[in-house]
Amino acid sequence: MNSKLSNRVNNMSTSATLAMAAKARELREEGKDIIGLSLGEPDFTVPEFVKEAAIQAVKDDYHSYTPVDGYGDLKKAIILKFKRDNDLEYTPSQIVVSTGAKQSLANLAQVILNEGDEVLLPAPYWVSYSDISKVSGGIPVEIPTSIESDFKVTPEALEAAITPKTKMMIYSSPCNPSGSVYSKEELRALADVLVKYPNIIVVSDEIYEHINYVGDHVSMAAFEDMYDRTVTVNGVSKAYSMTGWRIGYIGGPEYIARACNKMQGQVTSGANCIAQRATIAALENPPSKIHYMVEAFKGRRKLILDLISNIPGIKANEPDGAFYVFPDVSFYFGKTLNGVTINSAGDFALYLLEHANVATVTGEAFGDPNCIRISYAASEEDIKEAMKRIKEALA
Repeated sequence: MNSKLSNRVNNMSTSATLAMAAKARELREEGKDIIGLSLGEPDFTVPEFVKEAAIQAVKDDYHSYTPVDGYGDLKKAIILKFKRDNDLEYTPSQIVVSTGAKQSLANLAQVILNEGDEVLLPAPYWVSYSDISKVSGGIPVEIPTSIESDFKVTPEALEAAITPKTKMMIYSSPCNPSGSVYSKEELRALADVLVKYPNIIVVSDEIYEHINYVGDHVSMAAFEDMYDRTVTVNGVSKAYSMTGWRIGYIGGPEYIARACNKMQGQVTSGANCIAQRATIAALENPPSKIHYMVEAFKGRRKLILDLISNIPGIKANEPDGAFYVFPDVSFYFGKTLNGVTINSAGDFALYLLEHANVATVTGEAFGDPNCIRISYAASEEDIKEAMKRIKEALA
């Protein structure tokens, strides 16, 4: 029946994180005790002040279609947040609210890319960047990094990847999946390359901005010479544990924001009314209100790194942000465990699911075939048990 479907969807990959989560659910339904460390979903409940704002919105009878690009007072809250946290100044016409940061990214690819345009992806990168680019006609161009460089791209590697067809670069800091955080000096060095190529639009995915263990977050758009070339993408899923509320947003050049508004108006229209009202409360409150989550993630990071260090053959660096570790597992390639030969990171992740009852995600989906992604957005008890099972399955 695939012949009746478009080439567009037939050529699209299934999200590896969602596929692993679905496989884990199936095994749980069969009665298996699966520990899920595949999804990037905080296990905290939504902050009370956010819940109260949502309840109040229901009481205030918010129920109608919303403006395509978001409520005006939510845009004001986003503008306040950008100025307070990122030293970025935007006007309402530069802001678009979407149904999650994923839609924000999809909008941007649709309105910027033409057939054959190249999209630079410092690897590892979030799983959907590549297919979002492809479905919009773009050609993903991976820029490899390594665990030895903390998975950060160098200015030299960036410049070497640029061609006359390069139209966009997408990166995240803190990075999903590696947890790497670019310093101001590192971003400036990349900007010094990019300013030489004025046709390249930079998409800076900052959804993990507040889950940062090393200091101040830096936005590419904060550099004056990159402001008009950069679109900043953010949302409330990660820092506020509001994954299911589906609110993301962009700040960027007005012509790009208007184009995203036009695109969104034909696809989904405006985002959920109650979630938008709750997001106002989330963003108007200072980030200090969610520091308890960040401190908990920091403790879990130490825990999981300590436990991984006791598993032979797995090599991990210390991530500076987000809530993932991205260990190199290539030591096990070519080895046979319990009758199963491991030839790739995908084989390794599947082996852990079937023999350790732990769900992770192959690094192949993130542009790094030597690694797997492990989320520590889980309880300390689950992390301890998962690492114990993995160690035993690899013994």
